[in-house]
Amino acid sequence: ETSEEADPNAEISGVYRYIGAGGTVMRPTRIGPAMIFNNVKGHEDARVLIGLLASRERVGLMLDSKPERLGFLLNEAVKHPIQPIVIKEKPKCQEVVHYADEPGFDIRKLVPAPTNTEEDAGPYITLGMCYASDPENGDSDITIHRLCLQSKDEMSMFFTPGARHLGVFREKAEKLGKPLPISISIGVDPAIEIAACFEPPTTPIGFNELSIAGAIRNKAVELTQCLTIDERAIANAEYVIEGELIPNVRIREDQNSNTGKAMPEFPGYTGPACDEIPVIKVKAVTHRINPIMQTCIGPSEEHVSMAGIPTEASILQMVEKAMPGRLLNVYAHSSGGGKYMAILQFKKSQPSDEGRQRQAALLAFSAFSELKHVIIVDEDVDPFDSNDVMWALNTRYQGDVDTIFIPGVRCHPLDPSQDPEYSSSIKDKGISCKTIFD
Repeated sequence: ETSEEADPNAEISGVYRYIGAGGTVMRPTRIGPAMIFNNVKGHEDARVLIGLLASRERVGLMLDSKPERLGFLLNEAVKHPIQPIVIKEKPKCQEVVHYADEPGFDIRKLVPAPTNTEEDAGPYITLGMCYASDPENGDSDITIHRLCLQSKDEMSMFFTPGARHLGVFREKAEKLGKPLPISISIGVDPAIEIAACFEPPTTPIGFNELSIAGAIRNKAVELTQCLTIDERAIANAEYVIEGELIPNVRIREDQNSNTGKAMPEFPGYTGPACDEIPVIKVKAVTHRINPIMQTCIGPSEEHVSMAGIPTEASILQMVEKAMPGRLLNVYAHSSGGGKYMAILQFKKSQPSDEGRQRQAALLAFSAFSELKHVIIVDEDVDPFDSNDVMWALNTRYQGDVDTIFIPGVRCHPLDPSQDPEYSSSIKDKGISCKTIFD
């Protein structure tokens, strides 16, 4: 905690990296503390919180689970969802209201979104819970997206191609020539932040991930009706941004910086700015009195917690259905940002089980399409202990017989090695060679 004045423009992130975290966060392997900034330059009534989820142990405390059992907790929550409810009373998130048509409205002055580096495209909201509904059937979904403040009432919104339900909703609305109402809730229950990171096939289209957060807490998430759009938002959020995704409008993500870069991303590299990116027209900003702006700076263990634990749950679910009792645990390793690498602890009870561990690895790739590497270890190896895993890799593994390559498979676009410029064998950006280390 600090009460020294800190500027959201590249200073807050720098203080967290070098002082709060005790050193640079160059790769997504640094476990950092939670740190709150009480004196934010240009935002005298607001505070900024970073790193709340940047420790698996801390996430375990917040979700009332042992750290190594978090994947199992989420797996059970998916099986027993509790749907969100809409409350009628005035919510905390609407204690203060700013309408976009009011004189002097400027979202950049209302929301202390940090600019993490001087090369960033602009201030980014990195922990905004984006909530929208299917324009055809009304199904709702919540996900986290990269949101850049572009002007006084516009934000850009990054979509991973083909990987998010809100992208499907946006495309449907665009074909109809209609804007898509969307709310962005900031500063919410960590159970919501982690549940929002589930992906298909564990949560297919039509599955509202808020129901997972409800199951974790054994209490329905409370929503409230937005004031300017036909959509709902999380009632106890610190901030809510109400807006509409405008059909057939695209802008350059770095139009204000012209650096060609977006922001530091979870793999440990700065993501490239998009040449054409969808736009949200902001209608209102509401917030609590003296709100707390929660943010995540990349790369960090915070992203590993949010992306990795749902990945573990998804793999556990799929493998358990196919071969009950064989997969003892899964760890979505920090070095892969919670997305690229998983360590599977597999039990072989009899000689005929040999080979089934590789089937489990193939199922893991099906459970989470952005997974790139799977390491399989025996039941006597702790998947959460990197030294133990490396010991097994050195003493129980031969590269020529224990490595399975699956080339030409689409993975995640932010991996810099998945680019034709990296290797002539790669035909398109985002194509990878998935690999099993047995």
